[in-house]
Amino acid sequence: MLIEQLINGITLGSIYAIVALGFTLVFGVLGIINMAHGEIFMFGAFIGVVVTSTFKGPLWLAFMAAILVTAAMGYLLERFALRPLRNKQGVSHLAPLISTIGVSILLENLSHHIFGPGNHPFRASFAEISFQIGSITVYLVQIVIFIISVLLMYALSFWLGKTKAGKALRATAENLETASLLGVDVKRTITMTVIIASAMGGIAGILVGMAFNSVTPQMGLSIGLKGLAIIILGGMGNVKGAMAGGLILGLAETFVVVYGNSGYKDAIAFAAIIVILLIRPQGLFGQKISA
Repeated sequence: MLIEQLINGITLGSIYAIVALGFTLVFGVLGIINMAHGEIFMFGAFIGVVVTSTFKGPLWLAFMAAILVTAAMGYLLERFALRPLRNKQGVSHLAPLISTIGVSILLENLSHHIFGPGNHPFRASFAEISFQIGSITVYLVQIVIFIISVLLMYALSFWLGKTKAGKALRATAENLETASLLGVDVKRTITMTVIIASAMGGIAGILVGMAFNSVTPQMGLSIGLKGLAIIILGGMGNVKGAMAGGLILGLAETFVVVYGNSGYKDAIAFAAIIVILLIRPQGLFGQKISA
């Protein structure tokens, strides 16, 4: 029983970690919270529903379609909602945040008109396939979600640490002006960052559909707030912190549902985050800011 719940918690936490990584990338480079990320994630989930349920397409096609659509949404977000406000004289530092909130509301209302309200079933062909290991039941969908999550997190870490584009992104995150003086195409790097973060949101949307077998237009706000809480817990702009924070929240929610009251799962999980932040305000992997 305990091991099964650990598997459930790690599966859920892996999805949360991918969502949080999207927030982390954008915050690390632009220093803003992209409040539209949750709705872009939600659109990715609905693209999966359209491909797998409406058109009876394979899962790999749902992933490809979600990546393309959410990447395009990320480009449009950066081009029309963020870029016009960047380095503009007299613009409040809160303007990009307000802009992404506006995009978030627009996308949620748009999803209601395009896909309709309520729950929409997400059908994965192998959703019911399971393996019995002693007294433990493991579902194939859990294994697939975990493997995809780990591969994605490893690929992102490798890209950031070993490739020229990844190093350019890290340089831009450190200081926009210095990176520009060193020959980094800052505008291109910022656009690429928002596109990658949005595409990761699309992948996470498909994984959530696989895990819960349904999606809804309201899911973007809930997941978005959890992603925001995770990056604060792990340390703002810290990739490893986003991964660890996602796993912690996923495990906390799972054990609250099993051993407590499912109605309080969000409240208790966020209360645990508050306690951790009271002890370590900079987050688990964050750096202390010297006075």
